[in-house]
Amino acid sequence: MWVITVFENKTYRMFEFEDKMEANRALKGFKSSAILSFTK
Repeated sequence: MWVITVFENKTYRMFEFEDKMEANRALKGFKSSAILSFTK
């Protein structure tokens, strides 16, 4: 599972994806700081 963590102000949001390509497309849409990570 691929997870995007988006940091905004003093909080964060997390989004889960099954496919790396889908996660990368979503990551490009965020304007604030974000990281992409993989977990089993």
